[in-house]
Amino acid sequence: MITRIREVRRARGMTLDDVAKACSPPTTPQTIGRLETGTRTVSVGWLNRIASALGVDAADLVDHPDRAELPVVAVLGANGTTAPKRHALVVPPKVGPGQIAMTVSASIGDYRAGDEIWCERLEAEDYGRALNRDVVLPRPAGRFLFGRLIGREDGKLHLLPLGAGGRQQVVTDPPWIAVTVKLVRAL
Repeated sequence: MITRIREVRRARGMTLDDVAKACSPPTTPQTIGRLETGTRTVSVGWLNRIASALGVDAADLVDHPDRAELPVVAVLGANGTTAPKRHALVVPPKVGPGQIAMTVSASIGDYRAGDEIWCERLEAEDYGRALNRDVVLPRPAGRFLFGRLIGREDGKLHLLPLGAGGRQQVVTDPPWIAVTVKLVRAL
């Protein structure tokens, strides 16, 4: 079986060590390297473990001749646009459990009209993962609050609005929050 583990890992910006640690249970970078290069046979179990660690479907790690792929043809950096140093592909987005989305109808802060903001819902014990990141949370009467989570203490969340000059909002024990994980912007 021909796999795309290396291409997907590189597209995710992860090292062999990152993937090895993200596997459940964790493994060694050498094992991941052997599975990538084909010096060790990739079983369905390994394929599922690595896919979970990379945040993709196992099918995304198998080379299909009829799969539509999006090759990376250039890299934009501080010194301009250059050709990639090695062949790379962009991994298609994967919708995970608990993900929700917002659309932007008017530009505000770093967001532009037409943007899609993908968010991951968090449980109360995981709210600390969202510190210094943009979050959305429900308010009464079908309203929502979106802003940067800057503090958390005693069940209270402190959010800064996106626009300049706005006042900090304090919300007590929201039923859930969702942290931004991906911005999709059409050009």
